[in-house]
Amino acid sequence: MSRRLLPGIAAREDIPSGLLDRLVAIAVTGGGPGDDRAAVWQLAWTLCDRSDLGAERARALAAADPDTAVVLARSGLLSPADVDPAARPQAALALLDEGSGRPGWARLLAASPDREIRWRLASCPGLPPDVAQALAADPDPGVAAEIALWTADPALAARLASHPDAEVRSAAALNGATPPEVLTALVTGEGLPPARSCPVCGRGEAPAPYEPPARARCSGAHESAVHDTLERAARNPATPASVAEGMAGHPSVLVRWALAERADLPQEVYARLGADPAVAVRRAVAENPAIREPLIRTLAARRDDPDVLRALARHPRLPLDVLAEVASAVRIGPVLLPSVAAADPEDLARAAASSPAAVRMLIAERHDLPAPLRDALADDADAAVARAAAPHPGLSGEQLRAMVARHGGQVCARVAANPGAPADLLEELARRDPPVRRALRAIAVHPNATPAALLVCLEDARACKDAAAHPALPAAVVVRLLDHPCAEVAWAAVGHPALPVAAVERLVAEAERAGPGGRAPG
Repeated sequence: MSRRLLPGIAAREDIPSGLLDRLVAIAVTGGGPGDDRAAVWQLAWTLCDRSDLGAERARALAAADPDTAVVLARSGLLSPADVDPAARPQAALALLDEGSGRPGWARLLAASPDREIRWRLASCPGLPPDVAQALAADPDPGVAAEIALWTADPALAARLASHPDAEVRSAAALNGATPPEVLTALVTGEGLPPARSCPVCGRGEAPAPYEPPARARCSGAHESAVHDTLERAARNPATPASVAEGMAGHPSVLVRWALAERADLPQEVYARLGADPAVAVRRAVAENPAIREPLIRTLAARRDDPDVLRALARHPRLPLDVLAEVASAVRIGPVLLPSVAAADPEDLARAAASSPAAVRMLIAERHDLPAPLRDALADDADAAVARAAAPHPGLSGEQLRAMVARHGGQVCARVAANPGAPADLLEELARRDPPVRRALRAIAVHPNATPAALLVCLEDARACKDAAAHPALPAAVVVRLLDHPCAEVAWAAVGHPALPVAAVERLVAEAERAGPGGRAPG
């Protein structure tokens, strides 16, 4: 047996303790080249997700592979007593990041010659003050920048805001712990000594541009790093609004975009940004929950700005009459909008009675409507409206059949997703010719799906994985799927509750006989 089935076996809930021990042994000894090795890696990571793995098995897996040790540390299956920070520094970092490492580890790792270890340590919470100070003074500016970004100590953040390297200052500009007066200085430059280096002039060409399409640049004034600092300060809620609004006319789109996402600016500043020449800035304003109704109506009146209108449609305080204007101007798509979700049902009923199909469709996406409104939308002559209403849990089987009879394949997928869709209707939808592929994917996960319907779903490339895991699938079919060419289908089959544990044990024994990279005897 190829070892590709092992991850699926490891995901089963009914594995006896002895069989679990054998799977851990396979993961510890490792696989051979190619697919075998990849399957054993995936086996180890699947075992890490088990609630019954236990400390002893976790230690065995951690000792065999450093990446697995990190996963186990983050999941809480390794304790500090299980980790040697000198041998498994990444696992030690994971425990520190989760708040369960030992303080002495931070001091040990802060002195590591490996720059990546020090850099990762800098983002861990609750570092001892002496370790944070050591990282802030690290000779590598990237390490100092990381502690500047993550420290919760306002005094340390303020100190790093005047660091000689502009990258460190830029990181401090994004940290919410940086004091407001220091953020003001980072924006204005007043009261700070000039930076002496940046990633471009101090350590070679930056790996990526700061503001496409121009490459990162420095002519001695650290232009790209300074720009990065302003953008981050504009985005930081701790930067005083009175300082931030002064950047509304900045020539950089990225700075203005960051401002447009803030929630504390005056409405006149949002109005200015809402007329910005860059669509990304205008779209950010339209999505911002802080803008009020007058500006919402002003933005909605600009019918030549479809990206902004689509963003405005998702605004939580969009009035229903404005939604009707927006939906008539641009295609929004099948989504429950925040304004529809929050609206009073009586207001929705009035809007549905007087609005075009595009608005009725958006109202129909809300699936807790009163029965009269729900039924009216389900019986709508427009297929898009009926399709949006089809998953509503209150609809009867007769109503769902009437939808399919009226609109055909246009509504089949959403009808199949209705939690109350009867089994015989699901079979009919599965056998439609030509098939509705999205309907098959919905049927494959439907609790009312029958074996006959699932057999059809198994023939579909995207529905087969879910169909293979469906509890209604007969055991004989499950056994045949163990040889399916798609690994995900085979994993679903080997994890299926209808497959006897004895059959699973035989598969594990076959993998054991094969050995790493080998084949079981025929």
